[in-house]
Amino acid sequence: QVQLVESGGGLAQPGGSLRLSCAASGRTFSRYAMAWFRQAPGKERELVAAISLNGGSTNYAGSVKGRFTISRDNAKNTVYLQMNSLKPEDTAVYYCAAQYSAMYYTIPSEYGYWGQGTQVTVSS
Repeated sequence: QVQLVESGGGLAQPGGSLRLSCAASGRTFSRYAMAWFRQAPGKERELVAAISLNGGSTNYAGSVKGRFTISRDNAKNTVYLQMNSLKPEDTAVYYCAAQYSAMYYTIPSEYGYWGQGTQVTVSS
C-alpha cells in the first residue's frame, strides 16, 4: 500500500508558475506508476500527466503539453508537477494518483491510490 500527500498548490497569476509535490509513504514507491489528475467544479476528473515507474515514459494532456512537466525522484518517494505559463483554465483541484504497475494508465479508474488533492487557482 501507499499513502500520498500533495503540496504546493495555491494562487498564481496568469503566466506564472507553481510546482506541485506528491510525497508517498512506503518502501515500494519505485514499483508504482504515478499520475496527476485535476478536477474543476462541474467537470470530470481528467488526466494532466503520467509517468512510468522508472520515469522513462511520460504522457501529457494536450492542454498542458509544453507547459507542464512531470518528474519523479524514487530516492525521495516523490513525484512532481512543474507548471509554467499557467492559465485561468488550469484552475482545479489537483490529485496525485498511484498504481502498482510498470506503465502508467490514463483513466482515473485504473489508479488505486489517491491523495487528498491540492487547490490550484490561476487568477489576476
